[in-house]
Amino acid sequence: MRQLLSKRQAADRLGYHPEHVMRLSRAGEFPRAVRLGASPNCAVRFVADEVEAWLSARIEARDPVSA
Repeated sequence: MRQLLSKRQAADRLGYHPEHVMRLSRAGEFPRAVRLGASPNCAVRFVADEVEAWLSARIEARDPVSA
């Protein structure tokens, strides 16, 4: 089973505010949130592997590998 992170957990992992994580997600600049219900105000979670991949890509972009 995939590990899910709350927006607070994702934000803490990245050093962001939870609402900034949501803004990035809505803008397509961060992994999409998984809605746990049908209501617009329902809880959301992020797939931990996707958050880690996003962070790794940011680190790789910062430190390009020289050939």
